Amino acid sequence: MSNEIKPVVVIGGGIIGLSIALSLQSKGVKVTLLERQEVGKGASWGNAGHLATEQVFPVADPSVLKSIPSMLLDPLGPLRLDWRYLHKITPWLLRLLANMRSAPYQKIHQALLRLNAQSLNTWEHFAKTWDLSPWIKINGSLLVAEHESTALTLKKHGAYLKSIGVNNQWLSYDELHEREPALAETQIGALFYPDTGHIIDLEAVIQQLLHQFQALGGNVVQACHVRVAHKVSEQSFKLQTSQGEMFCQQIIIAAGAYSKELTKQLTGVSVPLETERGYHLMLPQEKSRLAIPVSSADRRFIMTPMNNGLRLAGTVEYAGLNLPANMKRAQNFIPLAQAMFKEPLQQDGAAEWMGFRPTISDSLPVIDKVEDVYLAFGHQHLGLTHAAITSQLITAMYFNEPTVIETSAYQLNRFK
Repeated sequence: MSNEIKPVVVIGGGIIGLSIALSLQSKGVKVTLLERQEVGKGASWGNAGHLATEQVFPVADPSVLKSIPSMLLDPLGPLRLDWRYLHKITPWLLRLLANMRSAPYQKIHQALLRLNAQSLNTWEHFAKTWDLSPWIKINGSLLVAEHESTALTLKKHGAYLKSIGVNNQWLSYDELHEREPALAETQIGALFYPDTGHIIDLEAVIQQLLHQFQALGGNVVQACHVRVAHKVSEQSFKLQTSQGEMFCQQIIIAAGAYSKELTKQLTGVSVPLETERGYHLMLPQEKSRLAIPVSSADRRFIMTPMNNGLRLAGTVEYAGLNLPANMKRAQNFIPLAQAMFKEPLQQDGAAEWMGFRPTISDSLPVIDKVEDVYLAFGHQHLGLTHAAITSQLITAMYFNEPTVIETSAYQLNRFK
């Protein structure tokens, strides 16, 4: 590579890194986007497509403690911990458990609420700005119950969410089946979240953003793995990559599950970040089965209608970045989903996928500036939901402008 000093390098070409790169490029900053594989082909391509503004709680609560034995023993359970990875993940798990205490739990809850309260409006503005509207639907989503005890729990949950400003409505059996007539009679009611949305073609969104970025003069380098990064002068950093050396003045780390080591190299801070392996199964023959995303409170997964089929996604597996995927977890969505419908699911052409979600032990992302290093990673299950607001926050930090929300909860120094 050339020894030219690039003004800004964004490391990570997922939806968050790409959105930040485009926002800065559109404001006259010369940006180079580096992606270790192919832009937008990781978790940004394989996620559930749900703009999940209703999810304002940490990824774990005290009830997870009683699930630990099954996490280790059931390879197809909704929450899976691979025993081969237990020794590596134990320090992170201990920090996760510490954050379940009342005071930190409530602090995290409020910080997620602040981000989510801005996320949908920011996404709508972002979509309008970059001509994404054909692929983004703000028609709400459903969280369904199939047991009376679950319905009672959801009603209480909905009442609490209303009290903190998260709009929702309880749907009776008749109201639920009027909205989604394909659901089986076992689905007895649901919370409807009107202020949520979903993306019906994640690849089209990524390609449109990439096209806009390049049309504005943005530079993209794919198949570029950044191995080492360090400061070599007051004005520049040196990156050692799989494509040679590169120099730049400012760095933005948005590499998702791969952000931890680069952050340690550039800031000296070790972020307690772990990888949640997410799976999906795409059913291309089921494009019209549902109108909006449907999650099951009992079965703990989500079904999202997209242009190229019905995406069945969810479950959590802790097994790191290197162990092989267990695609039986993806296939296990079929019996989970089939029981929720009146008619058999068409499985011809079904496609499996596994990807990595970056989750920090306090369930909050790092969105921060440390001198000439900007940080935008660790969004757990909410990377898609938080992409537009994270881009807006980082852009404001870059230009030393006020941010739309107070950001101290997302700063890197919480781990010092």
